[in-house]
Amino acid sequence: MRILVLGGTSFVGRAIVDDALRGGAEVTLFNRGRTNPGLFPDATRLVGDRDTGDLTALREGRWDAVVDVSGYRPLQVDQAVAVLGDRVGRYLFVSSHAVYRRDGLAPGSDESAPRRAPLRDAEHLTEETYGRLKVACEDRVSARYGSRATLVRPGKVAGPHDEHRGLTYWARRAARGGRIALPGRPEQPVQLVDVRDLARLVLRLLQDDRPGAFHAVGPAEPITLGGLIATCAEVAGTRAEVVPVPPETAPKSFFPLVRAEPLWPGQQRDPARARAAGLPATPLAATVAAVLAWDRERGEPPLDHGFTPEQEARALAAADTR
Repeated sequence: MRILVLGGTSFVGRAIVDDALRGGAEVTLFNRGRTNPGLFPDATRLVGDRDTGDLTALREGRWDAVVDVSGYRPLQVDQAVAVLGDRVGRYLFVSSHAVYRRDGLAPGSDESAPRRAPLRDAEHLTEETYGRLKVACEDRVSARYGSRATLVRPGKVAGPHDEHRGLTYWARRAARGGRIALPGRPEQPVQLVDVRDLARLVLRLLQDDRPGAFHAVGPAEPITLGGLIATCAEVAGTRAEVVPVPPETAPKSFFPLVRAEPLWPGQQRDPARARAAGLPATPLAATVAAVLAWDRERGEPPLDHGFTPEQEARALAAADTR
């Protein structure tokens, strides 16, 4: 296959390109050339900038499919669709579970769950605007390509090269062992998808020429946040005790993987359609092991989220006085 990837050099896009190249695909990358520019020397590189609308490099060429991992605003999608037209076969857009409405959601929801109202544009990507912008992006792709459109809606993605706020914090913290402060409830459900499983699903959908929307969630067996932390400790070979602490002791910013109870159904989505289409199910322990190995190899740089050791000590002290 000849695959054009819009993005392709960080986390999700990186995993997709790696999987595609190992499978023998001819891959063309379109991006600014700033993130990990030395990656994938066997791929063709086109340089441009979706933020400024510079898509000149895409005016020539034909591909069997395009994978859009860098479309966050409808204007970006509009411009890509306009320049590519029918020179691509299938348009696969990597969307998000943030497209769904949060009210009235029940556990086990599938891809037909109500989405949020689309948003034409926003000055900043925030908790409020991100999902609505993704809805508008999905609509643009579906309107232009119809049965040649594929939408992949990942939940929380985890794995090597994850610079975001998720599994890396808990894996690193559990590896230290001891009493682990949790500003939430251990019984909270959690859904994580291994980035390599997500990449495999994307390539299977392209190979099988499948249209429609697909949840990319995992692991295969339901797990709680407390169970996830215990798995991290087991993989690291440490002893850990999860200690629920007052939520107000947590940093004011978003805390990795912790959700308020009304949002728990969003961590219990139905992956059946994606599983039937080829989404693998890497065991959580294997994902944790890969994250720990990658994090140690890069030297465990400071994280900008979660508790600092000092904050955690205060949170544990506050829990002990209750």
